[in-house]
Amino acid sequence: MMFCLVALHTIGGHFTFARVPFDWVTDAFGFERNHYDRVAHFTVGFYAFPLAEILHRRSLVNTPWLLYLFPIFSIVTLAGAYEVFEWLYAVSADPTAGIAVLGSHGDIWDAQKDILADTLGALVGVSLFALIRD
Repeated sequence: MMFCLVALHTIGGHFTFARVPFDWVTDAFGFERNHYDRVAHFTVGFYAFPLAEILHRRSLVNTPWLLYLFPIFSIVTLAGAYEVFEWLYAVSADPTAGIAVLGSHGDIWDAQKDILADTLGALVGVSLFALIRD
């Protein structure tokens, strides 16, 4: 699961996320923009699985609800911090470079949607951990 993020970010770094040839998904679902970056953000959430596993194996938490919620909240917090950092870069750098890095495609809610994608990935990661553990 962790390799998915590494692979997608390597491809995104090569093309820049807004220019990855992901047209088949855009055309198949009738999207107006390339959603490659959303798929990559979704895989960020997969890191909730190893966080939960570390907490469980080292007995760092005593209650199951904390075992499942802490990794999700950690991913959401990191996603939000990353989006703030990305925004600060975009406003301080060359405007064209900022747009290329952000890949927002004119969507004012891009950062929030990216955080949502990270969160959904974390929910999937923790759900898979819960299925395997239980």
